[in-house]
Amino acid sequence: MKKKIVIAIDGYSSCGKSTFAKAIAKELNYIYIDSGAMYRAVTLYSMRKGFIKNGIPYKPGIINDLDNIKIDFIYNPGCGESEIHLNSENVEKEIRSIEVSSHVSAVSTIPEVRTRMVALQREIGAQKGIVMDGRDIGTVVFPDAELKIFMTASADIRAKRRHDEMTGKGQKISFEEVRRNIVSRDITDENRDISPLRRADDAVVLDNSRMTVEEQMIWVRSLIDRITDES
Repeated sequence: MKKKIVIAIDGYSSCGKSTFAKAIAKELNYIYIDSGAMYRAVTLYSMRKGFIKNGIPYKPGIINDLDNIKIDFIYNPGCGESEIHLNSENVEKEIRSIEVSSHVSAVSTIPEVRTRMVALQREIGAQKGIVMDGRDIGTVVFPDAELKIFMTASADIRAKRRHDEMTGKGQKISFEEVRRNIVSRDITDENRDISPLRRADDAVVLDNSRMTVEEQMIWVRSLIDRITDES
C-alpha cells in the first residue's frame, strides 16, 4: 500500500497551479486545498465590510474581524470538486473577480491574516493525503512536504490563460488589463516582507508554458510513484 504524502505546489499567478493540483488530487483521491482561494475569501469579506478603500486595506478592521471569518471546502458532486464557502456561503465565483484579484496580494501580506490561514492549512494537512497550491506552501506552510513543485510560465501565456478563463465566464475585461494585473501581482508577491514568493531549495521546477495538463500529469506521476513507493 502506497503511503500518503503532502504535495506542495507553489508558483506564479495563473500558471495553472489549481488545475494541476486538482488533477493530482483527483487521481490520488487526495484532498485538494486551494490556499489562494482562502486569501481571496478573506479579501472578499474585507471588501464587503468596507475594509478596503482606494485600494488600501484597513488592517485593524480586518484583524479584529478574523475570528468572524469561517472558511470551509465543501465537495460539490455537480462539478466533482470542492468549493470554498465563506461563512456558509458558496463564494467560488465571487472570489475570482478582477476586483478581488486586485486586492488579494495586499490583504495576504497582513501578518495576522497569514498566521490565521497558515494555522488552518496545517490543521487540514495534518493527516497527509493532501495537495495544496499557493505562494508559500513549500517554504512556510509545509516545509517538510514530501513533494514540492514550483510552477512558472511566461507572463503573456499566463495572461492569455487568465483572460480566456474570465471571458469564458462572461466577464468583460481586456487582455492588457489582465496582463497588467498579473505583472503587478508578480512584483508584489516577490517583494512582500511576509512570506515572499520563493522556490524552496528542494522544490522541482515545472515550466508549463507549452505543456498540457495531461503532459504535466505524465511528468509528475513518476515523481509521486518514486516517493510513495519508498518504505
